[in-house]
Amino acid sequence: MAFASGRSKPIALNPADKILNRSLAGADISVEEGITLLQQTEAEVISAIRETSDRLRQQQAGNTVTYVINRNINFTNICEQYCSFCAFRRDANTPGAYWLTNDVILEKTANAVGRGATEICMQGGLNLEAKINGNSLDYYVSLVKTIKQNYPQLHLHAFSPQEIQFIAREDKISYDRVISTLKDAGVGSMPGTAAEVLDDRIRAVICPEKINSETWLEIVATAHRLGMPTTSTMLSGHIENSEQQIRHLESLRRLQQKSKESHLAEITEFILLPFVGQDAPKPLRKRVGRDQPVLSDTLLLTAVARIFLGNWIGNHQPSWVKLGLTGATDALTWGCNDLGGTLMEEHITSMAGAQGGTCMEVEALQAAIGGINRPWQQRDTLYQAIAK
Repeated sequence: MAFASGRSKPIALNPADKILNRSLAGADISVEEGITLLQQTEAEVISAIRETSDRLRQQQAGNTVTYVINRNINFTNICEQYCSFCAFRRDANTPGAYWLTNDVILEKTANAVGRGATEICMQGGLNLEAKINGNSLDYYVSLVKTIKQNYPQLHLHAFSPQEIQFIAREDKISYDRVISTLKDAGVGSMPGTAAEVLDDRIRAVICPEKINSETWLEIVATAHRLGMPTTSTMLSGHIENSEQQIRHLESLRRLQQKSKESHLAEITEFILLPFVGQDAPKPLRKRVGRDQPVLSDTLLLTAVARIFLGNWIGNHQPSWVKLGLTGATDALTWGCNDLGGTLMEEHITSMAGAQGGTCMEVEALQAAIGGINRPWQQRDTLYQAIAK
């Protein structure tokens, strides 16, 4: 406690002050301290959290804001699962269901290359018919080869831990075999999607058919052991609470610590994905009670994620699809150092009712970064700078 001049009674410091000072001194904050930060409501304290996250961002990642020129290719929306937040999935042979041919995938890739893309991000629904001669892995390898044999210079960021488990289950093979085969075929890194919230009580409600938390972490750790970098995400702002949010971050931090200490491949970035419910299935939408993310909640969690993870995962990215470019640009002053990709097409979030758009031109990203007086830099998937 501190004493004010001329007063006999002590003035209690806000509990956040000590936590923020420790983080600025380079310490990892605890789960309990992270929860304390997320539960702050006073504007002055929240401002101090933002300022701390911004200072840590500058120390850990520098002042330059990065972006990547990439294209999303969601090769099918036919899916065996029924996640309660997903407006993208369809049953086979129903209105809106699609399954791209390899020729269409190649056309989309050629278009992306013509627009300067260095990355293709490819994910899709869990389509039970996606097999070649009864083999799921052969189908996924064919997707990879369709791209890499024609455009070997592209980085293929593809197939989430959920897709890895799906392939392994269908073919009755190990995660090691799936990942190593895809890596040999040309996959360069794994998207850290399907994490949602790494709490099985939450997963039982929002995605009961998905892999559990332990399996998600096991598959990402396996990818690291086999030399494949990954990203990490969190779906926030639905039915989870602040403790579950921080426990999720703790799981990511522990996994990254083990990968770094063993000199394995690592998590390259953390992306916060706030829930969009406008066109999501009704039960979860009604339970959450709103259609669009609450920007203030997202920004506070963004800042705390930087404070909690920054010593171990240095790159933090907002979602302009979910927050809009203005909201995502705000996040650059709450601990983020990267503005994401051009995407060129985005279906999963936009079909849920997101208002940020499905494509972002490079000039728009650069203008947004310049608008907050920060320098910009194009990067590749693994955060290596690309010459201007």
